[in-house]
Amino acid sequence: MTKLTDKVAIVTGAAQGIGATYAKALAAEGAKVVLSDILDCAPAAAEIAAEYQGAETLVLTTDVSDEKATQSMVSQTVERFGRVDILVNNAAIFGTIVPGSFEEIKVADWDKLMAVNVKGPWLCTKAAAPTMRQQGYGKIINIASGTLFKGAPNLLHYVSSKGAVLAMTRSMSRELGDDGICVNTLAPGLTMSENVLNSEKHMEYRDANAASRALKRYQTPDDLIGALVFLASEDSDFITGQCLVVDGGSVNN
Repeated sequence: MTKLTDKVAIVTGAAQGIGATYAKALAAEGAKVVLSDILDCAPAAAEIAAEYQGAETLVLTTDVSDEKATQSMVSQTVERFGRVDILVNNAAIFGTIVPGSFEEIKVADWDKLMAVNVKGPWLCTKAAAPTMRQQGYGKIINIASGTLFKGAPNLLHYVSSKGAVLAMTRSMSRELGDDGICVNTLAPGLTMSENVLNSEKHMEYRDANAASRALKRYQTPDDLIGALVFLASEDSDFITGQCLVVDGGSVNN
C-alpha cells in the first residue's frame, strides 16, 4: 500500500512546473488529486492518468486570490471525493517576475503578487479548514522559498510574500492543532521549472545559486517530491508549525 491511499489532495498552481510535479507525486502515492489553477490543468491531469492506471483526478479553474473561487474549489472537491485531507498551497507568482530594485517595483505589481502569494494561501486554508476540522485530520503544506532566510536582491515583493507564508504557517498551526490538523512550510531553493528556464533574468542567477549550495548542482522539481510526500503523509503526524528547506544546503535555518 502506498503512503496516501484513499487520501484526497488539493494542489493549487498545478497546471505546470513544480505544481504539476507535486500533483503527480501525490497521485503516485495513491491520493485522489484535485489540480487547481487559473491555467488549464487538463494536460497535467492527462499525464497522471497515463502514468498511473486508476488514478482519480479533478481539474478545477481557480483564482486563489478570490474568496468565492477558493470556497468553490473546496466544495467541488468534497462533492466529488467526500473529504479533503491534504492542501498544498503552491500557487504563486514568481517565474514571470522581472527582477528589479525595491525602488522600481510598481505598487500594482506589489499588490497583485501579494494577492496571490499571501492572500491566496490564507483563503485556500480558510476554505479547507472547516472540512478538515470535521474530519479531525488534515495536512496543510504552504510553499515558501529558501530566499526568505537569506534575502535576495531585486525580489523584495516575492521574498516578503514568502516570509509572510512562513509566519502564517506558524500561526495557523497554533489555531488548528487542537483539530488534528498539521500546518507546515516547504521551502525550495531556485528550481529549474518551466517558468524559470524560460526567464533569462532568473537563469542569470542559476550558476551562482548552485555554487552557494553544499550540493553544487541545479535543483529540479523532482528534488522536492520526498519532502512533499513526507509532509503530506502520516509519517509527519507529530510535526507542525515547521519549515523544511529543500535547497541542497544553500540555507541553514
